[in-house]
Amino acid sequence: MTRPLADLMRPKTIDEIVGQTDLLGENGIIRQMVNNNNLSNLILWGPPGCGKTTIARALANSVDMDFVPLSAVFSGTADIKKVMEAAKMNREIGRNTLLFIDEIHRFNKTQQDTLLPYLEDGTVTFIGATTENPSFNLNNALLSRCHVCVLKPLCTTDLLTLTGRAETFLGKKIPLTNDAKIHLCQMADGDARFLLNSIEYISSAKFKKDLTPEKLDSAIQKRAP
Repeated sequence: MTRPLADLMRPKTIDEIVGQTDLLGENGIIRQMVNNNNLSNLILWGPPGCGKTTIARALANSVDMDFVPLSAVFSGTADIKKVMEAAKMNREIGRNTLLFIDEIHRFNKTQQDTLLPYLEDGTVTFIGATTENPSFNLNNALLSRCHVCVLKPLCTTDLLTLTGRAETFLGKKIPLTNDAKIHLCQMADGDARFLLNSIEYISSAKFKKDLTPEKLDSAIQKRAP
């Protein structure tokens, strides 16, 4: 099965990431962590498609750590313990591990508490991603050991930049008029994943002419909010 365009185009380092300048810009907290080669435990809070997983993966690459992803939807306490045992072995040979847990708010209190001793002794550097307010969905004990970083939806300018990158990556023009490209970015409503999935579909379809905004609405079956 072919990997989705959004995954194929995922940035490898934080320098390649579009948007989130408050966190990744010159004075941003994540930028400073990378510059100092010293990551702290993080909670990335933001809407879908704003770059939470991308930032976590890029951080691991930027500071040369082993990246271990888990989903709180499909994983439990046993999975956490397996990861921690592997991370301890990793540390013995001089390798550090970044544990990324997506949808961390889906873990119950017991599962969240399982993480605490490993965060205390530095077995892993932990990054959790959530679309829900951490104050209401995560234990105070876990929150006290993490920096909470708020991610914003990508703006239209950011999404237009991604559109240009997609054309370069695909090696061809996306069959959209300039107005339709802007309209697609507005339809995405800050969600880079939706944008790139839509570009992948539009580029593979056999449209005979560039789509206008009106025809784009029909092709995607979604209107700009």
